Amino acid sequence: MDLDLTGRHALVCGASQGIGRAAAIELARLGADVTVLARSEARLLALAAELPRTHAAQNHGSIAADMSDHASLRARIEAVASGTPVQILVNNTGGPPGGPASTAALEDFRSAFDQHLMAAHIVMQAVVPGMRGAGYGRIVNVISTSVKEPIRNLGVSNTIRGAVASWAKTLASELGPFGITVNNVLPGYTRTGRLDQILADRVQATGRSEEDIARGMLASVPAGRFAEPSEIAAVIAFLASPAAGYVNGINVPVDGGRTLSL
Repeated sequence: MDLDLTGRHALVCGASQGIGRAAAIELARLGADVTVLARSEARLLALAAELPRTHAAQNHGSIAADMSDHASLRARIEAVASGTPVQILVNNTGGPPGGPASTAALEDFRSAFDQHLMAAHIVMQAVVPGMRGAGYGRIVNVISTSVKEPIRNLGVSNTIRGAVASWAKTLASELGPFGITVNNVLPGYTRTGRLDQILADRVQATGRSEEDIARGMLASVPAGRFAEPSEIAAVIAFLASPAAGYVNGINVPVDGGRTLSL
């Protein structure tokens, strides 16, 4: 199986922690030059220095940018991609705050749409010319199992994640002829700051203990445990590899079997 990413340049968004950080590490282990992107410059510089280097020519970098500042985001991505074209893009952004859809403010939807779909579109447009030039491109969007089964009390997230999934499916058809695949990874309950946020929201909403809520969540997971970020990263890395060249336009749940739909 060809998992070698030597000579490929990967851009990983939301890389300062959680799944994004784990994905950056895994892609670097497979030989890619990795540029990590998030808001915290200090965290990014530290991560870029710590990423694995499997060969002498391997080079890692960072971009400090806010996904909601679209003009600055586009300029910074284009500046990097013009020098070293990107062949692998991992779109990964923290989810919107919890709460029901019926009581969400219009601005909650606008803000989430801008941060997720619009930002992903801007980054995609900045890197696709380099992918087309190389005849090799992998776009992997880290979204949510909610695109298959909406998650209770995550109304805004359910809505926006579904929009991103449909956007990705559309791109898969448009970009496939150029050797570019577009796929979505749908993490289940994973040990990240997002999981901590969900647990805290449910504690506040129900008055139950965090331990009790965690047990209830795990009761729906056949694997009986939360995922580690590295387990999500392994699937991202496979989809980024030459071995996955004929995998295009799919949603891949990585959830321990929790999603009941096909």
